[in-house]
Amino acid sequence: MIVVTGATGNVGRPLVEALAGAGEQVTAVSRKKAEVPAGVQFRQADLINPASIEGTLRGADSLFLLTAADFLAAGDIDAVVQVVRRAGVRRVVLLSSQGVGTQRHSPHLEDAIRQSGLDWTVLRPGNFDSNALQWAHSVHTRREVAAPFGDIGLPAVDPADIAAVAARALREPGHEGNTYTLTGPVVITPRQQAEVIAHLLGEPVRFTELSRTQARDRMTEYMPEPVVEATLGVLGTPTEAEQRISPDIERLLGRPPRTFADWAERNIEAFR
Repeated sequence: MIVVTGATGNVGRPLVEALAGAGEQVTAVSRKKAEVPAGVQFRQADLINPASIEGTLRGADSLFLLTAADFLAAGDIDAVVQVVRRAGVRRVVLLSSQGVGTQRHSPHLEDAIRQSGLDWTVLRPGNFDSNALQWAHSVHTRREVAAPFGDIGLPAVDPADIAAVAARALREPGHEGNTYTLTGPVVITPRQQAEVIAHLLGEPVRFTELSRTQARDRMTEYMPEPVVEATLGVLGTPTEAEQRISPDIERLLGRPPRTFADWAERNIEAFR
């Protein structure tokens, strides 16, 4: 059995679908009740309370570990690891961040997994295509995208590609002890993303550039302040490594990563 935490999110949802479609026995875990594909078990739990997931993990072979943003402030990764080990799980795939590799983010989650004695794989995605959903309301209501650093680009990655890599790491041998950096195929700026959305809608979409302060004020409404500052650093002053196209998705999946246009086309109804 494979347990997927964060199962209703942008990565967890396609991961659950991919695993179920491959015939795996899957248990989807989320903090809120949600619908899951036929044949998939659902359990409500919160990693901030590790005991809430212990029963779900019994009998599982593999775990996809995704922690929510508030876990950084209130969670205890060592307690989670203890629960995972007691349950007899052997393989853990951790959704981390490219920012750990570029020293923007704390490595403590990765360190705990690497030192756990479990068979581990670490995924380090960069900027997500699905971050564009934060513009859905403004595009829908007034055909506007507002973002900072409009002409600074990153190789944003499709969450479905992250899920596809995670599914392989959870199901196949040979990924133990590996760290994969996951990016899209090209560097794309927020202004260019707005143009892609406009093209798919068949209507103009105005781009408004936010100041760093304006962006910080908006982001702190839903993200911890340290994460906001690190994220603004990546968006505004990316390093060469953060703009580099990683070969890992193509090497692991045997095809190029999907483009932002691919993601936007699948999700255009959110903006319409």
